[in-house]
Amino acid sequence: MQALLNLQKNVSFHLSAYTHALVDALHRHPRRVSVAVGALLLSIGGGALAVASFAPLNPPGPVHLLTEAVQPAAPLQAQADALDAYTFTLYRSDRTHGTSDTPERLLQRLGVADPRAAVFLRQDARARQVLFGGANRTVTAEVNDRQALLSLRTHWVDNPDSGQFTRLVISKIDNGFTRRIETAPLMASQRLASGVIRSSFYAATDGINLPDAVTKQLIDIFDSSVDFHRGLHKGDRFAVVYETLEADGEPVRTGRVLSAEFVNNGHTHTALWFRDANAAQGSYYSFDGESLRHAYLLAPVAFSRITSGFGVREHPLLGYQRNHKGVDYGAPIGTPVVSIGDGTVIFAGVQHGYGNVVFIRHRNGKDSTVYAHLSRINVRQGQSVTQGEIIGAVGMTGLATGPHLHFEFRVNNDPVNPTVALANQRENAPIAAADRTVFARLATDMRHQISAAASIAPLSVE
Repeated sequence: MQALLNLQKNVSFHLSAYTHALVDALHRHPRRVSVAVGALLLSIGGGALAVASFAPLNPPGPVHLLTEAVQPAAPLQAQADALDAYTFTLYRSDRTHGTSDTPERLLQRLGVADPRAAVFLRQDARARQVLFGGANRTVTAEVNDRQALLSLRTHWVDNPDSGQFTRLVISKIDNGFTRRIETAPLMASQRLASGVIRSSFYAATDGINLPDAVTKQLIDIFDSSVDFHRGLHKGDRFAVVYETLEADGEPVRTGRVLSAEFVNNGHTHTALWFRDANAAQGSYYSFDGESLRHAYLLAPVAFSRITSGFGVREHPLLGYQRNHKGVDYGAPIGTPVVSIGDGTVIFAGVQHGYGNVVFIRHRNGKDSTVYAHLSRINVRQGQSVTQGEIIGAVGMTGLATGPHLHFEFRVNNDPVNPTVALANQRENAPIAAADRTVFARLATDMRHQISAAASIAPLSVE
C-alpha cells in the first residue's frame, strides 16, 4: 500500500509541473498548446487508469488451517491381514522351441519360478517328449501369485479327420506333480471373410489370409459357374462363411465351407451346404434351392491356364497344320489332374503321342474324356471314378514340348470343344418337399451371415 501511495504522489507532482509549463506556453503559442494539452491529458488519464487497475478490489481474508481426525471403516491391521491372505491365479501361454528348449527356459517364458516343476518336466519321459520333442506347440501355464506352477497343459492333433485331439495336463498335488493324457473332441466354430480380386483369385485370398483349404473349396464349389482360368475380372468379389475346428480354443484346421457368394462380372453366384434327412452326404445349393452340382467340371486342372485351344493349329513338333482335338492346360509337372465327372476308366497306360494317358467313359454312356502327357497315373482300367477324384498328374510324356495336360471331351467318340460343351452342363437335383422349410430357414440365416461377411472391409490386392 505504501508503494502505491508513493506512486500517486509522484503522479500529482508531475501533473503540477506540467500545469505551470502549459500556462507559460499558452501565452506564447495558444493554438498549438491547446492541441498538445488535450493529447497529454488523455495519455495521463489512461496511464493513471492502468496503474489503478493493479490494486486489489477485495483483499483476501485471513486463512485458517483445520485439522480433523478420520477413522477408517475397518482397522488398518485387519485390512493388511486380508490383503496378505488374498490369493489369485495367473494364466500365460507361449510356444515350445523344440529340442533346443529346456524346462527352465520354457517355465521362465511362462512366468513360472518353480524349481520343483522344472525337475518334474525333466524327469517325466512323456512330458519331456511332448514338450521338447517338437517346436511351435502352444503351452498354457496356470500360476499362483508366488509364481508357483499350479497346472500346465498343451494339445496336439494326431489325425485331423478323427474329430479329436490329445491333451497333456500336468497338475500340482500335495507332494509334487502328476501327469495325465486325455482326448477331447474338436469344437467347430464359424469364421467370415471377404475379398476383392485385383489381379488373381489366389492373390486376393492370400491378401486376406484365407486358408488354402478354403480357397480350394471355393474353386471346387463355383468351378462349374465361374471360369477361374479366363473369366475373372478386376473388381470381382467374394464372401465366405467356413468352419474351423478348435482344440482348447485354438484353431487346428479348417472345416467345410458353409456358405459363399461370388460376384463375377456383375453376376452373383451363391452356395449353401445342405444335407437332407435321407441323404448319405450333403451337397451345395444356391440360396434359391437349385443344385450346384454339374454333370462335369469346367476343367480337370485347378487354376491353370489354357496354352493351346481347340481347332486347327500348327503342331509344335511335327511342323505342319493339324487339327487339335482338345485343349492344353499349362501347369507344373506334378500338378494333380482330376476326372471332370463320374465314370469308368476304359484305358490307363501309354499310347502313341499321348504318352501316359487315361480314357474315362462317363455314366450317360455317350460322353468320354481323355487326359494325356501325364507324369503318373493313379487309376487302373475298369476302375470307377467320381467327379473331382485325382486320376494322375501333369507331365510331358509322349509328344510334348513342355509340361502340360492335353484334355479332350468326346461325344460318341467325336472330339468337341470342351470350353463350349462343358459351359452349361447341370444336374438338377431339387430340394425334397419335406426339407424345403428347413432349407428356407437355413438359407435365411446364411444370407445374413454372408451379408455380414461382405460388410467386412475387403482387402484389395494389386
